[in-house]
Amino acid sequence: MRKILTLVVLLIAANAGAGEQPTVLVFGDSLSAGFGIDVDQSWTALLQSRLEKLGYEHRVVNASISGETTEGGAARIGSALDTFSPKLVILELGGNDGLRGFPPERVRSNLETIIQRSKAAGAAVVLLGIRIPSNYGPRYTAAFEAVFRQIADDLDVRWIEFFMEGVATNDDLMQADRIHPNTEAQPILLENAWPIISATLDDAL
Repeated sequence: MRKILTLVVLLIAANAGAGEQPTVLVFGDSLSAGFGIDVDQSWTALLQSRLEKLGYEHRVVNASISGETTEGGAARIGSALDTFSPKLVILELGGNDGLRGFPPERVRSNLETIIQRSKAAGAAVVLLGIRIPSNYGPRYTAAFEAVFRQIADDLDVRWIEFFMEGVATNDDLMQADRIHPNTEAQPILLENAWPIISATLDDAL
């Protein structure tokens, strides 16, 4: 049901104002989909408000789906690019892959596919890095986290090391499941991502 509702929202967004404003496409999982909170208070909604206040003409389209993996993202990026023709793709995927113990090589390949296809379509890309709990073992954890740095270096994209910095280890900023950030965490998530978003947007002006 969540995927169906997300697709409905995306179709509405595509028809309302398509072609009038440059688009920022947020392409992520539950961390960006507003899981468990009012979506109007999510960091992606706060991003839209900030862009408007600072005079950017961009509209934010949130194509994030709770539970999404990099494989799912790689499968649907073409459709999202065709539908929204974004100038910037904010890529926030990988956490669900890590929690399921997927091979880091597969995660890297999928993320590279998304980035390469986005760039080929004329979009800039920023990458929001993810970490996973240490109980997955030091070898897997290190290999997983290294994926984001390697991709950023190899494909020349701006990135941040840990999107959940200052949030993930603070119980006051997490929902009861200790996986998803709460409403109070959303401004912090935006602040974490904002430097690379603004720098990339400014490069395109």
